[in-house]
Amino acid sequence: MANTPQAKKRARQNERRAAVNKARRSRIKTFLRAVEEAIESGDKEASIAALRAAQPELMRGVTKGIFHKNTVSRKISRLSARVKSIT
Repeated sequence: MANTPQAKKRARQNERRAAVNKARRSRIKTFLRAVEEAIESGDKEASIAALRAAQPELMRGVTKGIFHKNTVSRKISRLSARVKSIT
């Protein structure tokens, strides 16, 4: 348990940041799920629209320090390849 005032404040801040980051991660997962569902349905237009909506959210996750840049780039690349392969 934190003893000094500074450590107590740090514990409070970490709790708040963890809650914010969890909400952001959850939001991003929702966007990814929408893309996955659109791909599974086979609707190319819906897949493209879902991917376009998800890309800025994913990159925002990078700028906020939730995900690594290369991880998000890889996800976007793989998703766009799957969307492109829908005939």
